[in-house]
Amino acid sequence: MVKQLRRIIAVVCVLALLVSCSNFGTGSGTTYKGVAQGYGGEINVSITVDNDKITKVVASGSKETNGKAETDEAFKVIPERIVANNSINVDVVSGATLTSKGIMEGCKNALEGAGLDITKFGGNVGANVVDGTYDGIGKGQNDDIKVSVRLSNGKIANIKIDSQSETPGIGAPLKNADGKTLLDGGMTPIDLLPRLMVEHQTTNVDAVSGATVTSNALKLAVRGALEKAGASSSDFNEKYSEEVTSSDLTTDVVVVGGGGAGLAAAVAASQQGAKVIVIEKTGVVGGDTLVCGAIYNNPDPELQKEVEMTDSVKTTVEKALSEEPKNDEHKELINAVKKEWDEYKSSGRKDLYDSANWFALQTWNGGDKVANLDLVKVLTGKAYDGLKWIEGLGMKFYNKIGQGAGALWQRTHTSEMQMGTGFISTYVENISKDNNITIMVETTGEKLITDDDNAVVGVLCKNKNGDNFTINAKSVVLATGGFAANGKMVQQYNTSGKWSDLSKVRTTNRFHCSQGDGISMASEIGASLTDMDQLQLLYLGNTHDGQLTKYPPRDVNGTDQIIFINTEGERFTNEGGRRDDICLAVFNQPNQYFYMLESGDGDLYKDINDPTWRSADGFTFEYLKNNEYIYVADTLEELADKLGMDIDKLNNTIEKFNACVDGEADEFGRTLYSTKLTKGPYVATPREACVHHTMGGVTIDTSNRVIDLDGNPIAGLYAAGETTGGIHGGNRLGGNAVVDTVVFGKQAGEEAGRYALN
Repeated sequence: MVKQLRRIIAVVCVLALLVSCSNFGTGSGTTYKGVAQGYGGEINVSITVDNDKITKVVASGSKETNGKAETDEAFKVIPERIVANNSINVDVVSGATLTSKGIMEGCKNALEGAGLDITKFGGNVGANVVDGTYDGIGKGQNDDIKVSVRLSNGKIANIKIDSQSETPGIGAPLKNADGKTLLDGGMTPIDLLPRLMVEHQTTNVDAVSGATVTSNALKLAVRGALEKAGASSSDFNEKYSEEVTSSDLTTDVVVVGGGGAGLAAAVAASQQGAKVIVIEKTGVVGGDTLVCGAIYNNPDPELQKEVEMTDSVKTTVEKALSEEPKNDEHKELINAVKKEWDEYKSSGRKDLYDSANWFALQTWNGGDKVANLDLVKVLTGKAYDGLKWIEGLGMKFYNKIGQGAGALWQRTHTSEMQMGTGFISTYVENISKDNNITIMVETTGEKLITDDDNAVVGVLCKNKNGDNFTINAKSVVLATGGFAANGKMVQQYNTSGKWSDLSKVRTTNRFHCSQGDGISMASEIGASLTDMDQLQLLYLGNTHDGQLTKYPPRDVNGTDQIIFINTEGERFTNEGGRRDDICLAVFNQPNQYFYMLESGDGDLYKDINDPTWRSADGFTFEYLKNNEYIYVADTLEELADKLGMDIDKLNNTIEKFNACVDGEADEFGRTLYSTKLTKGPYVATPREACVHHTMGGVTIDTSNRVIDLDGNPIAGLYAAGETTGGIHGGNRLGGNAVVDTVVFGKQAGEEAGRYALN
C-alpha cells in the first residue's frame, strides 16, 4: 500500500472551560483571564489590553507542560508573538501546534468573555461573512480554475471544483485508463487543498511542492469567493503548515526519484521480493515523464506489417550500411544489419524492415557515434520486452505504429492516455496494491551514505520541515532525472560547440524535476560522469512557456502529415530529421520560432469543428484557438492573413511540398510522406526550440551499476533514466527517452533487488 507521507494532523477542537475577567487597575491596562484545552491539559491565559493594544500575555498549564522542548517554547514564544502582532492569530510553533492554538484560544475566550470586539485583535474569523454559496476563479497552469465555496454559520462548509484543466498527476488527481482516481490523486492540489482549507478554516495553507501554480490559483479562487461573501483579508487567513516528523528507517532498496525510471525500478525491485522505499522531493510522483510526449520506440513486426517500405525510405538503410566503420564494434553492427537487409530484400517483402540491430545502428549513428554502443544495444535489444512488461502491468498503447518527432523510423508507439500519465498511472496503480513499496513525497535525498569500503548503504534525507533523517538500505537506485531545468549546470556543461548561449532559452522540463540532484550526489562519493556536454534541445516547446503542452494530436507522432514553415511562410528544414538539426535551423529563422502546418487532408482533423473534440493533451480546439496556441483557417489565404504572411510565398511552399509527395526530390532531404496539403481546415501551431534532455550523467555499465573514477562499480549503487550518461550520445532520438526509463529503470530495479537480497 502506498504510504501517503502527507499526514494531515487534525486539530483537536479547543473548548472554553472557564472565562473570567478582573480589573487589575487602570493606568497599566486591563487584564482578562481565559482557559482553553491544549494538547495534554488545560491552558490558563491572562491577557492585558490597554487602548486596544495587547501589552502582555502570560500562559501556563501544569499538565500541558510535559518537558517537551517544543511545548515549553510555545509557552514562551506564542505570547510574545501575540503582543508583537497585536493579534490572537499568529503562527504556531512547529511541533507544538495544539499547545500554540490552545494559548490563542484562551486569549480569545478571555476577550470574548469580557465582551470585547475581538476583530480588533485578529479574532472572530468569519464574523462578517454572509452564509451562502459563492464562486471564485484563479488562473491555473493550463486554464482557469473555477470553484464554488459554501459558507454555513460563518465557516467554510464545502469547496467544490467546478472546472479545471490542470495536468493530471501534477495539479489534478492522477487517473488510470478507466478514469478511476488513484491513491496518488490525494497528493495533488485539486484534491488535497480544498480538504485542508475546509478542515482548518483557512486559505493560507502550504502549496504542493512541484505544483505551486495550481496551488496558488486554487487558493486565489477560494479567496475570491470568500471576499464575495464579505470576508476581510484577515478572515480565513491563519497560517496552517502540516507538521511532519521523520525517524530513521531501514529497507532493502531505496529509489531516489519518483519519475518514470524510479517507479519502474521500484516495481521491478519488488517483483524480486525486495522491500522498497521511493523518495520524491516534490509533493507528487511522476517527474518529467508525466509531461513527456508519451511515445515509445521499438521494432514491432505485427504493427509494422501495415507500413509500406517505400523506395525513399530504403535509401536510409543503404546510406547507413555504406558508411566507413568507426571501430570494430561499429563494423560488427553494420555487418549484422547488412545480413538482415540482404535477407529482407531477397524475400520480396514490401512491409517495413526493422530489427533491434537496425534500431541500435540508427540510435548510435543518430547520437553522433558518441554513446557507449554496449548500452545502446541493451536499450534497443530490450525495448520490445520492456513494452510487453509495462503492457502486462496495464499500460495501453494505440494499435498503430508511427514515426515520432525525431525518431527517424516508423517504430513509434503512442500511449492511449494524454502525455505521460499512462505510464505513471500504470506504475502507481501497481504500487498501490503492493505492500513491498512505500512512497515518501516531499522527501529530498541529500547525500549517499557509504560504509568503510565505499559501498552505498543508505541515503541521508530531508523532510519538508528541513529535518534530516536516514534511510538505511542494502542498495540504492538513483533516478532523479537530468539537469535541463538547472540553468547554471546547463551553462557549465554547454561546451560541445554545438549550441551558442543557452542562458535565455527555455526548457520543456518541470523546474523541480531536472536539477541534476542525483548526478551531484553520485559525484560526491567518487562516481564518474559521461557525456555531460551533450545537451539536447527540442523544437516542440510552446511559445508561451516552453512546455510540451497544448498541441494538436499530429504534432508529436505524425511527421508524415505536417510541414514546418517560418514566419515568412517558407519551409526551412527536414521535418523528419534529427532534433538538433531542426533546432539549429529554428534558431536561424526570423524571431526564432516557426509554425507546424497541417491540413484537413490528415485523418485526425475531420471532426475539428466538433466543440467537444479535444487535442492530444486534453484541450478543446476552441481553447487552443482563443489562447493562440494554434491558428485555424478554412483557406490558405485566410491563414496567411492571420499569420501576417505573404500568400504567394505560402502557396509556393505548399505546391513544392505536394510535388515531393508525388515523388519529386525534396530540397531538405525528407523521405517520409503520406499526405498532401490541399484543403482546409489548415492548422498552424507556433513552436520554439527549448532545452529538453541532457544526455550526460553518471557512468553505468550494462547492469546499471554506477562506475567510479577508476572504472570500478560502486557496490550497492545503481542508476537509471536521465540521471545516467552514455546511452544517447550527442543526440537522443525522439521516443527513446521513455524506452530508457522502462528498459533501464526495470533493469536497475531488478539488479538492485537481487543485490539487496543476496
